[in-house]
Amino acid sequence: MSTYSERLWPSPLVAAAYSPLVPVIILVCAPFNVWLGLGAAVLVYAAVIVSIYARVPRVSLDNEFFTYGNAHVEIEFIGAVSAFSGPSAREQRGPLLDARAWTKFRAYIDPVVKIEILDANDPTPYWLVSSRRPQELAAALRDARTLRKN
Repeated sequence: MSTYSERLWPSPLVAAAYSPLVPVIILVCAPFNVWLGLGAAVLVYAAVIVSIYARVPRVSLDNEFFTYGNAHVEIEFIGAVSAFSGPSAREQRGPLLDARAWTKFRAYIDPVVKIEILDANDPTPYWLVSSRRPQELAAALRDARTLRKN
């Protein structure tokens, strides 16, 4: 049973940012055939957008694991959890970042959650991950950790 779930979908502006591909491909192919260029432009644009949206990470928390994309950590190894946004999030991603930390940021999501890792066999001191709902994720992780200890 999942206690927290989130998909980190990009903004529709991401799709708009790739729209200049269409006229560029049409112009490249136009000397050969305008219809070929139009078809190629539509196919390339669709392939780019599908690949971007197909790779959207899933964030989930259940009774045993916290999963972020393809990575996961057992709840028993989660320590202190903190949520950051605005200038404090930028500090966590920049000057305060430990080079040994496992990070997964999304350029289009400002807030981050810092999750301390307590596994003695893991050299990673913490995870620093993007979340649109950092306070909710941090609270869910704290609750899961508390329930696991009891």
